[in-house]
Amino acid sequence: MANKNLTNAKKVKNDEFYTQYSDIQKEIEAYLEYNPNVFRGKVVYCNCDDPFESNFFRYFALNFNKVGLKQLITTSYKPSPVANTQLGLFGDDKTLAKAKGRPKITANKFIINEVKDVNGDGEFNLKDVAKQLKANKRNEWTPLEGDGDFRSKESIDLLKKSDIVVTNPPFSLFREYIKQLVEYDKKFLIIGNLNAITYKEVFPLLKENKVWLGNNYKVNAGAMFFEIPEKIANLEQVREVKTNESGKKVYVTRVQGVRWFTNLDHGRRHESLPLMTEAEVIKFATKEPFKKYDNYDAIEVPLVKNIPSDYKGLMGVPISIMDKYNPEQFVILGTNDNGLVDDKFKITPGLTKKFVDDYYKDGGTGAYKEGNPTAGYYENGVAKMAYKRIFVKHKKK
Repeated sequence: MANKNLTNAKKVKNDEFYTQYSDIQKEIEAYLEYNPNVFRGKVVYCNCDDPFESNFFRYFALNFNKVGLKQLITTSYKPSPVANTQLGLFGDDKTLAKAKGRPKITANKFIINEVKDVNGDGEFNLKDVAKQLKANKRNEWTPLEGDGDFRSKESIDLLKKSDIVVTNPPFSLFREYIKQLVEYDKKFLIIGNLNAITYKEVFPLLKENKVWLGNNYKVNAGAMFFEIPEKIANLEQVREVKTNESGKKVYVTRVQGVRWFTNLDHGRRHESLPLMTEAEVIKFATKEPFKKYDNYDAIEVPLVKNIPSDYKGLMGVPISIMDKYNPEQFVILGTNDNGLVDDKFKITPGLTKKFVDDYYKDGGTGAYKEGNPTAGYYENGVAKMAYKRIFVKHKKK
């Protein structure tokens, strides 16, 4: 259910979900607070963003000088159903060939090298950016030769020139997308599904402290609100209707289980999680001892807040631990979801035959095969399999 709206959108060929300006602003400001120079002198690349609609483009264009960018590159991933039909502010750029009849829908590229007040009104805004783009002075607006796929040669060439990638990539291509960023050794701040934490392409990066979750996980209780242009909105996806920062009417949908993934540092990831002792958790919360897994030498901790502060062994905790993960407080040892667990912590290759028999006898469903690393435990004599778990230990002081 976490991404029902995005799934439905894909089925009806409506995948134009735009991240809200306020969410982008809140997240980026957390990195600027920790390091005011994080973007200074850098080339930022937004390579999954329709420049006509993207709030990523809007944010970095309006704050180009404030954050000290050297260059902003924005490209659309695929020809958008609204691109070139809602030119609005930007008008017809002389670098775009005039087409007879109906405008051709193309993937576009914006390259911003400088921004300044060019209309003499004493302030800088998108109208100034538009004037500079129309005049094609020091900035560039051109259609891409291809469809803007991040895997295309022209997109990769732009990626090579960039320092930091900031965008909302297609969730269905998240594995390939993050793999490419790591391959080209790029800094990034991107949006993904919470379940991506346990992907084989992603989890090792988290375990090795090469990637972590972003700052604002508490925003909207772990959900994010995305804007859908009025022209292509599917009313079944709509949560509310509002006017955005550009004065356009947009429909808003809520998607649960969305997170920022990054390798840019921020202050919250260095804050330790306050915890109770094992005795306190049992006394005030669980009212019973922790269960032990049938196939791992670890205890089941179903709530992050109930992680015992003084337990010295291995603990299986929800993947949401990554929201609050402090590498100075915990060590990640594996995940039950894909078998990426150090062998020395396994008791058996998979759940024992007795447990499996009990699981199905007790009403369990879902496929199981020998060797499946899914963690199982008994609760009041009933065999249960835990959902996605990450195995952690307290870091030795």
